[in-house]
Amino acid sequence: MLKVNEKKLVEFALQCKPGQPRTGQRWKVDREGNPFILPGIGGISINVQIGDSAFGWEADHLEPGVSCTSNEKKRFEHPNVALQTFACSGNKAEIISGDAEGETGYVVGHHGGSEHVIIEFPKKVKEKMTYDDKIMVRGKGQGLKMLDYDDIKIFNLDPGLLKNMGIKEDGKNKIKIPVTTKIPASCMGSGVGSPNVAKGDYDIMTSDPGTVEEYNLDKIKFGDFVAILDHDNRYGRAYRKNAVTIGIVVHSDCKLSGHGPGVTTLITSNNENSIIEPVIDSEANIKNCIK
Repeated sequence: MLKVNEKKLVEFALQCKPGQPRTGQRWKVDREGNPFILPGIGGISINVQIGDSAFGWEADHLEPGVSCTSNEKKRFEHPNVALQTFACSGNKAEIISGDAEGETGYVVGHHGGSEHVIIEFPKKVKEKMTYDDKIMVRGKGQGLKMLDYDDIKIFNLDPGLLKNMGIKEDGKNKIKIPVTTKIPASCMGSGVGSPNVAKGDYDIMTSDPGTVEEYNLDKIKFGDFVAILDHDNRYGRAYRKNAVTIGIVVHSDCKLSGHGPGVTTLITSNNENSIIEPVIDSEANIKNCIK
């Protein structure tokens, strides 16, 4: 069993609310030069759930579930920055007002740029929600460590979810982590170079059809755990040969150049000693880990 420092973690009560769907005032232009106006970030996405395909929607940067913020008008300021940083994948979320009061869900991850925390609720709950509802997140996870693996860094991950991801220790100083997809470093786009991985995400570029087919990128689902090869997220999002980063998919495929399904960082290592071994498992999705 993995030894972690769970008893030393701080648990915050974080309050937020659903954020209205957002759009620009002009046409956008896709990577083939075609203009479009489509649904995108934000909103209570009633018919989009964790476990659904991240591809095929008439949308761009679509966020599943409920997109939440502490302040829509000041997304890059306090208290929204704290919400983005301290709400972790797998945290419990409870609606504390309105017709859906008392219903619970869980945090999936963060979407940078929109500065939204993505929270999953059942469809029947979302149908009762409004944009005035208050949601309380039990923020816990930043500072989580695997006590026997000093070279592994963890971000944005609830300790309960870590325990349920099916991670197995294999011999001395090595762990196997289930993922649905292994992603080559060359596919990572928007968000590369960000110095802060404790909030936001970065995108899997899907502009090359041959690469999408070769690595089965179009089979990725919302909430999937994926492995980004040769990427080190310990101190920012960077290329490093043999490094491995495990993340969770938080938004859909995108039409813009340099973009695609978004991934929030969870576990990372420079992997100089092959510490992390990603193992393909089609069921490696947060919806199968939350009890």
